[in-house]
Amino acid sequence: MTIPRPEPKGYPGNLGVLFEEHAGDARTAIVDLHDAGAPREIAFRALDALCNAVARGLRNAGIAAGDRIAILSLNRHEFIATVLGAMRAGVVPVPINVKLAADTVRYILEDAGATLVFAEPALRRLCPPGVKVVEYGGDAESGFERFLDPGEFTPVEPTAESVAIQPYTSGSTGRPKGVLLSHYGQNWSRRILAHTRGTTPADVILIAAPLYHKNALNAIKQGLTAGAKLVLLPQFNVERYIAAIGRYRATVISGVPTMMSMVLGRRDLLAHTDTASVRTIMMGSAPSSPQLLTQLRSVFPNAEPLVVYGVTEGGPVPLGPHPDGKPRPVGSIGVPYPGTEAKLIDATGTERDEGELLVRNPGVLVAYHNLPDETAKRIRDGWYHTGDICRRDSDGFYYFIGRNDDMFVCGGENIFPIEVEQLLERHPAVHQAYVMPFEHEMKGQVPYAFVVLRAGAAATEEDLKQFALANGPAYEHPRRVFLLPQLPLAGTNKIDQKQLRQWVAEGTLETEKNRNTI
Repeated sequence: MTIPRPEPKGYPGNLGVLFEEHAGDARTAIVDLHDAGAPREIAFRALDALCNAVARGLRNAGIAAGDRIAILSLNRHEFIATVLGAMRAGVVPVPINVKLAADTVRYILEDAGATLVFAEPALRRLCPPGVKVVEYGGDAESGFERFLDPGEFTPVEPTAESVAIQPYTSGSTGRPKGVLLSHYGQNWSRRILAHTRGTTPADVILIAAPLYHKNALNAIKQGLTAGAKLVLLPQFNVERYIAAIGRYRATVISGVPTMMSMVLGRRDLLAHTDTASVRTIMMGSAPSSPQLLTQLRSVFPNAEPLVVYGVTEGGPVPLGPHPDGKPRPVGSIGVPYPGTEAKLIDATGTERDEGELLVRNPGVLVAYHNLPDETAKRIRDGWYHTGDICRRDSDGFYYFIGRNDDMFVCGGENIFPIEVEQLLERHPAVHQAYVMPFEHEMKGQVPYAFVVLRAGAAATEEDLKQFALANGPAYEHPRRVFLLPQLPLAGTNKIDQKQLRQWVAEGTLETEKNRNTI
């Protein structure tokens, strides 16, 4: 297999025409499951025409190249057409997390300078007064159909530094930051993703992760570039997700580990679903335990579960297969793709086999929007400092350990939550564990664990504490263990830390009754 090599500054061309080779096809590009009762199939040529109609509509609205428009919506084919149509016009789309509070949405709109918002009617309430809104499925005056202007459109030719899209970081450690990703860099990354992963027009890629998040956006780029079929759920729902795998014969499924754990928890549905079509399971945004990977192989017998790695700023920061064909070890995030340089450094800047991951490739962000100091801090000599701690084995495979800001100190000892999670998940009754630091008057911070047990299994808080003490360092054992039927998800399908902290503060996890109903 030939892997495309990047040009010095990436690949030229407008990212909005990423499926140009398939634009005239009558084959289905997207199966839109936004309306559960009425699935819609959109052909490549119809999608191409819709993207052009969006671009013409933006031009008619007086929105020029370089202007920002925002998207506030669940997954739907119009979302994809808006992103690609805006890019064709040289306009920069700003996808926004639909679970953010209204004041954070307002901050992003003001920070980006967005002049127009495309939104679902139910989400319009998050938009501040005075902002012009185009509603997907809305009324005649403000609706998406009224906005469109069908016809041909010649895409704007970008420069090497032209911004294609401006996603925002989650804001978990402060205000969300706008990430400026270029047409050139994203054209490089989509080719790498599609070619290296062997994606073809025969593939069916199931997408339930939100389109405002890098996981889903990468799947869109990968699939449309290769001419594959995209099956698009509005959001993750375990019953609909499993049903779509069987009905559409999905070959590639993706998500975060928590989503896959929830899928595995529905053995009743999986027992009646043909999963043999799935050949690849891609999981990112959080660590995946060896136990989870083993369970996935048992349920998806023909699939290879892959732990993938990326950051919003890297779009993605690719780590892939070994150049010598060596099999990827369980839990590894791979080795750098062609065109990607990577190294690990300690606090002094010395290269090590374990330390902060630095990467350099055409897909790395141009800058943070309106944040020159943060840009200078995170990008030095072309190297992007990810803030993630990884290790590298003797064969060159990388493994994710945790984020710099995830690590906490307990009685003078450094703890990464993933280490405690992996320890707990070795217990035969544990299906999934999530660990967070909580304040302690003597130790500084101590680990608390939130645990989902396997179906039919039993264990108590004390059982799991003693297991941790017997099988790991004493300072790592969780001081509290809360048993939950499932872990709550935030807008990006990561674990909702705020919700867990709220439940602990309120004491709603203390009783057996609440444990079984939350």
